[in-house]
Amino acid sequence: MKTAIVGGGIAGLSSAWALTKRGHDVALYEKGPIPNPLSASGDEHRIIRRAYGGLSGYARRIDEAYEAWDELWADLGEKHLVENGFLIVSQRPGDEAEQYRDGLRAGGYPLELMCADEAAARFPFLEAGTFRYAGFSPEGGALLCRKIAAGLVKWLRNHGAAVHDDTRVTAVDPAGTVTTTEGARDFDLVIVTVGAWVLDLVPALAGRLTTYRTAVAYFTPPPDLAPAWVGAPVMLDAGADSDGYAIAPIGGSGLKLGTGNHKRPAPPDADRTPAPGEADAIRKWFAPPLTRLDEYRHEKTVTCAYTFTADQRFLMHRRDRLWVVSACSGHGYKFGAAIGRRVARHLPDGDEEGLRAWLEARERVDR
Repeated sequence: MKTAIVGGGIAGLSSAWALTKRGHDVALYEKGPIPNPLSASGDEHRIIRRAYGGLSGYARRIDEAYEAWDELWADLGEKHLVENGFLIVSQRPGDEAEQYRDGLRAGGYPLELMCADEAAARFPFLEAGTFRYAGFSPEGGALLCRKIAAGLVKWLRNHGAAVHDDTRVTAVDPAGTVTTTEGARDFDLVIVTVGAWVLDLVPALAGRLTTYRTAVAYFTPPPDLAPAWVGAPVMLDAGADSDGYAIAPIGGSGLKLGTGNHKRPAPPDADRTPAPGEADAIRKWFAPPLTRLDEYRHEKTVTCAYTFTADQRFLMHRRDRLWVVSACSGHGYKFGAAIGRRVARHLPDGDEEGLRAWLEARERVDR
């Protein structure tokens, strides 16, 4: 089956990988380089974690996610996952960290709770007295996005897939036509995985998807706190109303801080140059629980673009030969390899409902 995949982020790359393994004739299009630094998959790393609070269906999907990543590591010959676990910090009763705690308990997943003093002694970058308790789970870590993308592109080219980077797709048609700046080609199947740029190609989805612009900031801790960050777990939530997450310095990168409070509705190409003061606007959401945060040296700020659904679930849309797969709402990367395998399983047979049920994680789906 001749298959076009439009979008070279993790969903597109993984779909190309899984379909190529099943013998399909795959052409992958990406308007920029791969990895594209402007895409949600183009940053240095992304969190993988079991905790999901009320979205328990996605917590159950994590087993399949790890299984799919293991298959990918075997094909690439390298593992691009740092399994350092994750940390939640609760500052107030009922905050998001506490919701994660409750979801982990309900699912029977591992979680070690610590009082504030114990947590600050174990993780000296935390300031005792500024939070109620912390929890650690070994089921999580950081996926190294750029290394994964580079490995997948190499694998695809070595296995016969056509990778068209720096090639802008200007239109997709339900009949299976993909038009680029170089001309038009017909395919049996067209899969759109362009993330925040999806409304440029399928504007009818504007009522279901909203595009946001946000940013993350990288810092270097003060020298005496730097050893505490070495091998530290990712911080899934900093508590209170911070909606803040952090990834410890990995492989030469700085400490990455981000918060959902920093996002705002915007087209994906708008305002992509970081503004003065953005890093400090992000930093403030982490004081507390991080101690001496004003001593952390800012290294760089990176802007990002995401699409979100109202209920934060993934989206699938089909019209004839055209399929849109959007692992959106800011938490899709961790499922990238599994999404690719599911696309390869469901789409060639036209199994629309099977793929939708898996993507929306509303119920268990048999393999």
